[in-house]
Amino acid sequence: MGLFLRLLVAAGLAADAIVHWRFAPDMAYVQGGSIDGDTLFRIQAAVAAVTAVVILTYARRWSYALAFVVAASAVGALLLYYYVDVGAIGPLPDMHEPVWYSDKTISLVGEGIATLAALAGFVLTGPADRGARSRAREHASPF
Repeated sequence: MGLFLRLLVAAGLAADAIVHWRFAPDMAYVQGGSIDGDTLFRIQAAVAAVTAVVILTYARRWSYALAFVVAASAVGALLLYYYVDVGAIGPLPDMHEPVWYSDKTISLVGEGIATLAALAGFVLTGPADRGARSRAREHASPF
C-alpha cells in the first residue's frame, strides 16, 4: 500500500509540474505583482517535481506532509483563481483565469489525487509505525 500511495502522489505531482512548465511562457504577460506569472509557474513546476522525487525517495510523515502542502496549495490556487478575481496580492500577479480547458483538468486531477494520497500516506505512516519499527529492530538484533 505504501508504494502505491507514493506512486500516486508522485504521478499527481508530475502532472502538476508538467502542466505548469508547459504553460509558464503563456503566463509571462500576466499583469500586476512583482513576480512574473511565468516565474511563478516555473517555481510551482520545480517545487512539484522536487517533491515528487522526495516522496519517491522517502516514505516518511514529513515527506507526505510536504507533498500534501504542495498539492493542496496548487488545488486551492487553481480553484480560487478560476472562481474569484482577487487581483494582484502583494508580489503575486493577478492570475484570475475563468476559462476551463483540458490541461487545467489534468492539473486539477493530478493535484487532487496527490493531495488525497499524501493525506492517506501521512495518516498511515503514523508515529506508532516508527516506534513499532524500532522495537522490531531491537528484538531482531542479536546483540
